[in-house]
Amino acid sequence: MGERRGAEDFTERLIPAFIQSETRGSNMAGNTEIDEGFYSRQLYVLGHEAMRRMGTASVLIAGMKGLGVEIAKNVILSGVKSVTVQDGNPAVWSDLSSQFYLRESHLGQNRATCSLQQLSSLNPHVRVSAHSGPLDEDLLLQFQIVVLTDSSLDDQKRFGQLCHSHGIKLIVADTKGLCGQLFCDFGEKFEVLECDGEMPASLMIERITKENPGRVIWTDDQKHGLSDGCKVMFSDVQGMTELNSIGPVEIKVCDQYSFSICDTSSFSEYERGGMVTEVKQPFQLDFKPLSEALHDRELLILNDYGKISRHNTLHLAFQALHEFVKTKQRLPESWCQTDADSLLETVRELNTAAKVEPLDEDAVRLLSFTARGDLAPINAFFGGLAAQEVIKACSRKFTPLQQWMYFDALECLPEDEDGRRAECSATSTGTRYDGQTAVFGSSFQDRLGKQKYFLVGAGAIGCELLKNFALIGLGAGEDGHITVTDMDYIERSNLNRQFLFRSQDIGKPKSEVAAKAVRQMNPRMKITSHQNRLDADSEALYDYSFFKGLDGVAAALDNVEARVYLDGRCVLHQKPMLEGGTLGSKGHTLVVVPHLTESYGPAKSSSGNAIPLCTLKNFPHRIEHTLQWARDQFEGLFKQTPENVNLFLRDPGFVERTLSHGDVEALETLGAVRTALQGMDGGGRRPKSWEDCVRWARCKWETLYNNDIRQLLHCFPPDEVTSNGLPFWSGSKRCPHPLTFDPNNSTHIAYVMAAANLYGQIYGIKGTRDTASIKQILGKVQTPSFTPKSSVKIHLTDKEMEEERKKESGDAEKAQLEEIKGKLSSLKNSAQMNSIDFEKDDDSNFHMDFIVAASNLRAENYDIPAADRHQSKRIAGRIIPAIATTTAAVAGLMCLELYKLVQGHKKLESYRTGYLNLAVQYFVLSQPSRPQDFQVAGKKYTLWDDFLVDGRRGDQQEMTLEDLLRYIKEKYGLTVSGLFYGPAVLYLGQEERLKKSVSDVVKMVMKADIPPHQKMLELIPSFEEDEDCETVPPIRYLLP
Repeated sequence: MGERRGAEDFTERLIPAFIQSETRGSNMAGNTEIDEGFYSRQLYVLGHEAMRRMGTASVLIAGMKGLGVEIAKNVILSGVKSVTVQDGNPAVWSDLSSQFYLRESHLGQNRATCSLQQLSSLNPHVRVSAHSGPLDEDLLLQFQIVVLTDSSLDDQKRFGQLCHSHGIKLIVADTKGLCGQLFCDFGEKFEVLECDGEMPASLMIERITKENPGRVIWTDDQKHGLSDGCKVMFSDVQGMTELNSIGPVEIKVCDQYSFSICDTSSFSEYERGGMVTEVKQPFQLDFKPLSEALHDRELLILNDYGKISRHNTLHLAFQALHEFVKTKQRLPESWCQTDADSLLETVRELNTAAKVEPLDEDAVRLLSFTARGDLAPINAFFGGLAAQEVIKACSRKFTPLQQWMYFDALECLPEDEDGRRAECSATSTGTRYDGQTAVFGSSFQDRLGKQKYFLVGAGAIGCELLKNFALIGLGAGEDGHITVTDMDYIERSNLNRQFLFRSQDIGKPKSEVAAKAVRQMNPRMKITSHQNRLDADSEALYDYSFFKGLDGVAAALDNVEARVYLDGRCVLHQKPMLEGGTLGSKGHTLVVVPHLTESYGPAKSSSGNAIPLCTLKNFPHRIEHTLQWARDQFEGLFKQTPENVNLFLRDPGFVERTLSHGDVEALETLGAVRTALQGMDGGGRRPKSWEDCVRWARCKWETLYNNDIRQLLHCFPPDEVTSNGLPFWSGSKRCPHPLTFDPNNSTHIAYVMAAANLYGQIYGIKGTRDTASIKQILGKVQTPSFTPKSSVKIHLTDKEMEEERKKESGDAEKAQLEEIKGKLSSLKNSAQMNSIDFEKDDDSNFHMDFIVAASNLRAENYDIPAADRHQSKRIAGRIIPAIATTTAAVAGLMCLELYKLVQGHKKLESYRTGYLNLAVQYFVLSQPSRPQDFQVAGKKYTLWDDFLVDGRRGDQQEMTLEDLLRYIKEKYGLTVSGLFYGPAVLYLGQEERLKKSVSDVVKMVMKADIPPHQKMLELIPSFEEDEDCETVPPIRYLLP
């Protein structure tokens, strides 16, 4: 049995009620080392210091119904010291609609003890125990954080006062049907160390004025995010060096590119350079105990702009509901008008003092009608929010909720044909869905069971969605089905937030393991798992017939390109799509409804965020630039060159194909292939031994960090001025300096070790981590002498670089190319090389060792502050920060929209798009946008409109092109003047094509057969009636 955490003198009378899990790993309290492999993505949200503080926290979570287990799951995954789950009640049928760790075999048994084993397996670093006895003061006093769920208002007040007076952080969470509430009391003078988790703003200085107050002007065109009162630190300022040594300076923003600081009139003249970095300031918050906060409406947080005053009404309604339960010892009966009238009367009485105007009486009645419900999506949403507040309480990172929040999704309830609210016939029949049928009725449950849904992605959001699907019974009926696809395999870094996976699943397909896990939650689930990427290559499987058989699609993807592709497929096949995503504590949800909302839409260009090549090559000024440069070095040296070598060795057409790309690119590519294959004794770089690899790495170091910098300074000396007489090295151009190799410098040696080992790997030569032996080899290495050349041209802009590449090469370059081609012909029998794919999460493979050293050395060249390994991994590995709390909340909101889709809601105002930031309790729920319309020949259309044509004529023969044009004219009154298929022109007046079948014209123009799986052609017409129209509905032609 694991060691019990908390006070050593735990009262003997409670010991029998305490059941503890076996401790299967060290927690962070006794060991300050954080398991970075396990917590990898969460660390980029919270940081090491916050997680160390969390590792000392003991948390009590009372109530193990659906909401309680959601909170417990998220808190355990987050990495606190220990969690105790408490519940004195047995499992009943209605629990199974949202409590994912209860099985039918657990009915009648204690909820906390039945959940213990599964909760304990979530995180080996957290001790988990169960308490099946009642809540009392002795128990609560052992914890730093207490979470109450499914509790009475009397208990909330009593325990709230106890916690407030003893410095225990209290969180109250409750859900009733489609409504929920959240309350926080972190005591008086609670210190928040970091308000939002955003990276401190960092700006490059262009100049600083010498006046009172001094004015700082920066060069970056990025939004700085600073505001009046922010504090900043200065570093690397030349000239006005006094700023480098003073503490944080308060600023006042002047405009988008400047702010004022202290009196600089007595400081030295500013010369050049320098960085200004925001310093996040801690602050204190005072919380009221629940009994006081109950009557303070200023503490209620608005979150749904479609329901401006709803939260004020719900605040009174939840109080009235507690009074109802206290008086009648039960919740209101589902859809009982008498109970609803009684609850409303109590709310009116409370409102004589509260004076809420307007009072939303309809919401009170609906709360009464549905209060017996226990819904997985609502619990998932509040479970994410409440767990995030636990993290704030023990880490002191992010801004806590002050102090009440209410949320409802009453718009999920059924609508009649006219879009008006329809009553349900709710029943309790002793099934696992009783908590859901209490709200929606059994006929809706049948409809859920018949759904056929396609889930793309089985990662963090995918796991949460599948859990919710299983609990609500999506596709679990006789005719229903879920298909899930994900091409990825489980890695250790997934376990911290993809909660369906365990350590024994590492290396297995995500979709397969996730499907198996949710079948255990609900054995009635009908689910098929695939390991396919969703793209053009899988359209033979996910074809017209597949999509036509679906009721909807859910996107749980981690990149924009895949979302855009899936969105396009949904528009093509007229299917609704649920979409959600997260970035650390931020999340969004979107529901796409055919003919009602806009779609996800095309990918927005990201070129504005791309780093210019000339910046990477010669003028970096941020650590992001040096890290991208290091990543490019890795890809070029250890991946692209070996791949090109192998293509050359096995593909006879490789050389000619490369030459067709232009002489500049051919020289670069073929030259690299030649030197990679030719031995060092022949002027190439192919090593024969480990010593050769070290020698290559040392020479590479000299080239990159000394010779190249000397060449740059030869072309643009430190005192260079522009044609305008201004210093060349100013603003974003930082003047570099060459480095001198020092075998006793750890970063210098780290570069050589990593580079030599990776170089050895691509040639199959075994390396070593023995620093002493590497230094011994280095002692014998002679680096070639270097003299800068005046003939070298360094480009200042990407445009210059591109123009140079397009220039016709001279005779010297052509001769050089011929020489390389001649040498390559004699190297055809060389051995293949090993190409290395960058893998950021394996600390033994030298990949991140190389990136960190290469980047920080270049940063030293340019006086850019270095980045540690953790920061470097995030930037170079393009890691998306992630945390389980946000994922749970987003999946919950997505499934609330799923309810509406299955109901068939037709009103736009019934649906919600969500944006949230759990770090600062920012929630915006709003109506989705309608699809934009466009006109063709005076008639309005949207992206959802098309001209659907069955290609089979009455005589069962396929339409000719002439038939198609006639059909469009007769049915839609439009004359087709042009017809296009992708980039190909099918018709622009060519009469000889009119008698051919449409598919024959396509095959003729494309010079290829139509793939057998393709059942529909998307043709883009132009019309005589509106030749200038830029957007037209496509003709969707069903092949016979």
